Amino acid sequence: MVSNTPLLGTGGIIFMSLYFLSLIVIGLLGRAARKDDSMSDFYLAGRRMSLFILFLTLYATQYSGVTMIGYAGKAYRDGYRFLVSVSFMMAVIGAYLLYAPKLYRLSRKKKFITTGDYFTHRYDNAPLKLITSLIFIFALGSYILTNLKAVGYIVESSTGGVIPFSWGVIAMSLIMVIYETLGGMRSVAWTDAIQGVLLLLGCIFIFTVVEYQYGGLWLVSTKIKEMHPEFWKPPDLEQKRLWLSTLMIVFCGIPLYPHAIQRIYSAKDEKTLARSFIIMVFMPLFTTLFMVIIGIVGAAQFPGLDRGESERVVLILLSDISNHIAGIGMLLVLFLCAAVAAIMSTVDSALLSISSFFTQDIYRPIRPNSHQAQLTRMGKIVSWLVMGLMTYLAMVLPQTIWRLVEIKLDLLSQAAPALFLGLHCKKLKSGAVLAGLVAGICITVLIMTAHLIGNIFPAKPWGFHAGVWGLFVNFTTIGAVTIFQRKEKVDTSLTFRILL
Repeated sequence: MVSNTPLLGTGGIIFMSLYFLSLIVIGLLGRAARKDDSMSDFYLAGRRMSLFILFLTLYATQYSGVTMIGYAGKAYRDGYRFLVSVSFMMAVIGAYLLYAPKLYRLSRKKKFITTGDYFTHRYDNAPLKLITSLIFIFALGSYILTNLKAVGYIVESSTGGVIPFSWGVIAMSLIMVIYETLGGMRSVAWTDAIQGVLLLLGCIFIFTVVEYQYGGLWLVSTKIKEMHPEFWKPPDLEQKRLWLSTLMIVFCGIPLYPHAIQRIYSAKDEKTLARSFIIMVFMPLFTTLFMVIIGIVGAAQFPGLDRGESERVVLILLSDISNHIAGIGMLLVLFLCAAVAAIMSTVDSALLSISSFFTQDIYRPIRPNSHQAQLTRMGKIVSWLVMGLMTYLAMVLPQTIWRLVEIKLDLLSQAAPALFLGLHCKKLKSGAVLAGLVAGICITVLIMTAHLIGNIFPAKPWGFHAGVWGLFVNFTTIGAVTIFQRKEKVDTSLTFRILL
């Protein structure tokens, strides 16, 4: 039976409250440290981020509430097969290495603020920039939404329901939007450094305690074999296709997170950026792997949870452990701080990125004569409006965290061909990229919404995500239009020569 015992006592709540207040203080310090009111200073911390800060902010941003809550819930439902997610997160670093060094050099030369600035420089196509900006804003909004849902679960479980889900979401949203608008990227990166350390320590702590409390992996595996024999079955062909599909949307989606790209822009130099990614390669072993194993332990200890309850399996395990191990209170506070820190580091980054997109890519072209301070002020207003909307949606939408992640990546990955090919194929034209992007989005949305118009398609045709089908159409369209454009150019040139 799942316990409703609060995970935190009075002392733990006071400690966490002081931690949250300290983040606002860091926001004030970030504001005091600003060099000027320019967008480069506010959104990119003056492009002077050191190795220590850059690594921790990348780490804290990539591993979020989805990792701490959603991954464990997915492992609870899927078992050992979800260990494949470790390879997914390692693949993300491989994707960064395909484009990050070249994009970084270009961003320093051209003074990019957002991903949209790259698309403007590379393609000079207003519809293409607008569509990609809207995709990025949608993805960032979904990212905020998934993490606000996770923080609501944590606050509710930590207090035994005394603070309900909705009030937890509102309180944490308010804290984040305050320190984000005070100091911009500088405050966000400094808080990320603290949150990244807490996240790593929290993952190691809960893995160690769960292993100790429940008898280690051998005992858990024996119990799982009896209770869930399906967890031990090798994946069939359909499951393998789904793995390949997930790998593709993760590879093409997560590295395109605009807030991660802004961190690439913010690096002090290219060597600092490269060293950060080298360290990041090893982080899935200490984060994703640990949380997946914890989800499997939860399946052995608390079988029968429905889909919604399984999203809380980490918190359920912590509640059970607190009833059996005396004196573990402060360690529980550490993990809960880590979980909340992971969420906050993601939300504040996504919020800052949405603000920069709206200001730089939408508002500034409308008001080209606006001065830097006015643009920065507009970005702060956008942050408050977006956070208010996301807070409301987090309280009313019923989807699980993992499903929201899939929807976001399906759409975000459609911008991958424009970025990857654009950096490496100098002759690629904007018309081909725009045609591929529109075609890919249309196919993706059609498959995702098919159930609303009579289930004309399954949710994942032949085991592949809607985003993968969209990518196939996207790349194919780019190739077809490019071939047509070259053929037309050759025909035109030939006709011109004949006429001469």
